[in-house]
Amino acid sequence: MKVAVLGCGRWGSFISWYLSRQGFSVTEWGRKGSLSLEELRKTGGNEYVRLGENVELTDDLDLAVGSAEIIVISIKSQGLRELAVKLKEMGGDRKTVVLCMKGIEIETGKRLTEIMIESGFEKQKLAVWVGPGHIQEFTAGKPNCMVIDGYDDALVKRLCDRLKSDLIRFYYGNDIIGSEIGAAAKNVMGIAAGVLDGGGFSSLKGPLMARGAREVARLIKAMGGNQLSAYGLCHLGDYETTLFSEYSNNRRYGEALFKGERFSKLAEGVYTAKAMVFLGEKYSVDLPITKAVYNILYNDKKPLDELLALFSRSAKNEFI
Repeated sequence: MKVAVLGCGRWGSFISWYLSRQGFSVTEWGRKGSLSLEELRKTGGNEYVRLGENVELTDDLDLAVGSAEIIVISIKSQGLRELAVKLKEMGGDRKTVVLCMKGIEIETGKRLTEIMIESGFEKQKLAVWVGPGHIQEFTAGKPNCMVIDGYDDALVKRLCDRLKSDLIRFYYGNDIIGSEIGAAAKNVMGIAAGVLDGGGFSSLKGPLMARGAREVARLIKAMGGNQLSAYGLCHLGDYETTLFSEYSNNRRYGEALFKGERFSKLAEGVYTAKAMVFLGEKYSVDLPITKAVYNILYNDKKPLDELLALFSRSAKNEFI
């Protein structure tokens, strides 16, 4: 089976590595002039993976998509709409599309599959691949569990059964709203965790997990999803790899932010915090931790002070 992997950053290169090991014929696409693509071409890998000979690299989108049966997209979330338009023009909407990325569009608050649907893709052909796992651990042979969710149960089951391996155990998702919002929101909590680490308050990451999941659950419910998804693999299950791992870009971003250091790698939580504040206002849901992270990122509030200020909030029942 032929697969096009669109994106050659961390997850794009990992997906190509993983799928090629599963026997798929993989073509990985990157934008012309992309430094990530050039590194893969010159060295056959990057700091995360070494690609096999059965992975073809290209900057020709038509070539990548043309013969593929499945398109897996792993790019910056804010660039998805532009790419979706191009894919529609070249017939990509006739193929199965799997989004292996986490985010929410800032300007609209749209989930990633909503962007694809608005761009002319049939929702029955769309799926998302989310959940815990860091590339460095996968490539070291350490397994984890992930979720594939979508609008068509048969497609979800087919993808899970075909993509599973001893390295990744897939679960069938049945709440696309919860899976997308939960997966995106965990990156915001990751930034908060990094600030706590940087400030020497790592023990507060336990309450952060619990209360962070609670506010995300409220948002998922208000948007029409199943609030229990916030406690599943897409969100709470993904916390371990974000809040406690040395490899998490979002956690490392938050820690660097507290220390006043520059962090150059992609931290999707920076964009997602802004989008989630928009959704909180739209659906009248209180998101105190998210707002604190937003204030740190966009209103120049002192990172640790802003998070510790949450302790001055009035007492309330835990699960109302």
